[in-house]
Amino acid sequence: MKLSLKHYGIILYALLAGYLHLILYPDIAFTLNGLGYIGLLGAYFLPIPFFQQRHKLVWWALVGFTLLTIILWVIMGNKTFVVGTTSAIGYYAKVVEILLLACLWADKPK
Repeated sequence: MKLSLKHYGIILYALLAGYLHLILYPDIAFTLNGLGYIGLLGAYFLPIPFFQQRHKLVWWALVGFTLLTIILWVIMGNKTFVVGTTSAIGYYAKVVEILLLACLWADKPK
């Protein structure tokens, strides 16, 4: 697979989204969310036949996972923005996730 700019964007933004959730480590929900991003990123790009044969399904899973993360933050997240605190991480993560969705949309399977 030859990687294009949109693929590098997907890799960068998925890793950033995973990282932003993993740094909130003691909270198991954030840790699992971060691991989910990394696992789905691996399923999307690694040459594992099982996942490559179901590439469109993996694409939908990554898009759905990202949308679910955004929706759950809107419903349950801490909306207080204080620079330098964990509450600001939610806003940073949402920006990264929206950019991830844009790159995924550009790479939408036919």
